[in-house]
Formats: sequence, structure tokens, C-alpha cells
Amino acid sequence: MAGAIGLLTIPPYSMRGLDQHLDVAQMVAAILMVAPVVLRRHSPILMLAGVTVAGVMQLIVSDAPMATLAVVPLVSYTMARWIPGHEARLVVVIGGIASILGPVRWIIDDPTYISLKTLLSLVLAWSVCIGLVITPYAIGRRVREAVAADQDRVEAAEERYQRLLDEREQQARLAESKARSQIARELHDIVAHSLSVMIVQAEGGKAAAAKRPEAAQEALTTIAETGREALSEMRRIVGVLRDEPSQEQVDFAPAPTLNDIAELVERASDRATLEVRGQPPKVPAALALTVYRVVQEALTNFLKHAGPEATAQVTITYGMRD
Repeated sequence: MAGAIGLLTIPPYSMRGLDQHLDVAQMVAAILMVAPVVLRRHSPILMLAGVTVAGVMQLIVSDAPMATLAVVPLVSYTMARWIPGHEARLVVVIGGIASILGPVRWIIDDPTYISLKTLLSLVLAWSVCIGLVITPYAIGRRVREAVAADQDRVEAAEERYQRLLDEREQQARLAESKARSQIARELHDIVAHSLSVMIVQAEGGKAAAAKRPEAAQEALTTIAETGREALSEMRRIVGVLRDEPSQEQVDFAPAPTLNDIAELVERASDRATLEVRGQPPKVPAALALTVYRVVQEALTNFLKHAGPEATAQVTITYGMRD
């Protein structure tokens, strides 16, 4: 850009010839005015300083505005666009002072007498010069603010997206923790109850083996059924944990229901009885599984901690809730 401006503004001064001292000075001032533009992206402050020095030199060596003043709007826009805060206003201050002094140098020939025409020309020149500084400065600030607003919107969107990802990750961790706790409870209920039943039945079968072989056989049958049921339940839970379980890998046994409680009590021990009052209603599968697990845990505690002569009675009452 500096090269393009130089090609358009410097040649008129270089083609006049170098025999006149002012022509050489004006050409040097023109070159110094254009050269700092190469710094507009890397160091706008240095560009402003260089243009300011060249502008003062032009006011000294030329009594008319030079074509290289075309760089002034570019300098004003660059400072407003790329320099933050109060530093950017330096170009307005310097440009404002130059806009006053320049027309005075170019228009007033006799400082002792200023005609109305000269005064009007001076006011018009002031307005144009100040406009060449203020207008690009305002455009540059507007562009800077628009870009900053876009960046703020992008950063806010990225922050919202990251916050959403964090919330989803936290929800996933909570869901995973809940699933682990539920699986742990399921495993505890299945293993503890099944082992308790198997131990009690094994001890009972051992005691009855000599006197009542049929009772021992019944106990062994109960142990086998309990083991198979525990294995099936274990496979069901493991199947939930697998990513892509196949039919050969997982035996999807249905979750226990209210109707399975009778079999649970009967299989647990002959010292446990069940009393059901009312008809089992239709309830959600999760609620039915909870009731089943409560009874299962109670029977497990009975088998583990009660004496050999103790008995247990499970009473379930179904009814309409008010």
C-alpha cells in the first residue's frame, strides 16, 4: 500500500528537476510522508510518529498542500482500528493540530490582514482537514468495536458450549455412579440370598441324608435351582454392562415380579411361610423388583442370623390406597 501511494503522490515532485533547493526538500518530505505506511500493521505508533515528523517538514518546505497528505486518512483509520484505548486518540490530537496549522500556512499570505474570502476559505479548509482525520477514525473505531463484539459473542458461545459439555459430563458421571450403586445392590442381594439359601439347604440335606434320603434329595434340588437362578441373574446384570451383548453371551432373564415372591419364600426354607392378603395389582417393574429385593434381603438375614429353630413369616397385604 505504501508503494501504491508513493507511485501516485511522489512523482510530481521528482519530475520538476533537482536544481531547486525546495524541490529536493519537497521530494524528501513526500518520501518521508509515505514511507512510514509500511509500519501500519507492525507498529502503528511508529507510523504515526514518522508521518507527524514528515508533516511538520512539509509545512516548513511547502506553502501548499502536497499530494502525499493522502496518507492521513489511512493513518487515522489504522490507529483507530488497531490501537486500543487512549493511545489511539493521539492521531485525533495530532491531526486536529495539523488541520488548524496547515490551512493557515497554505491560505494566509499576509497575517496582518485577513479578508472575508480568506476567512471563509480558511474555515472550509479546516472543515475538510478535520473531516479527513475524524471520519476514518470513526470508521476505524466502529470496525474495531464490531470485531470485538463478534469475538465476545464467539467466546460467549464457546463458553456456553463448554459449560454444556461439562454439565453433560457431570450428568454422565452421576448416572454412571447411580448405575454402579444399583448394580452393587443387585449383586449383593443375589449373591447373599442365594448363598444363604444354598448353605441352609446343604446343612439341612446333610442332617437328613441318613434318616430321610428324600429330604436330602429335595435339598440338593433346591440348591441346584438356586444356583441356576443366581447364575441367570448374574448373567442378566453382566449383560447390562456389556456394550454389544450377543444372544449366546447373555441370558436375558426377566426381572422378578410380585408373583415370584411365593417361589422365593418356598425355595428359601421350609421354616419360612408366606401370607398374601388381596390380589397383586399392576405396578411398575421397578417397584415390583424393589418389593422382591426387600423380601429377599429379609429372608437372607433370617437364614444368616436366626437360630435353627426359628421361623419366619412373610406377610404381604395388597389394597387400594386412599
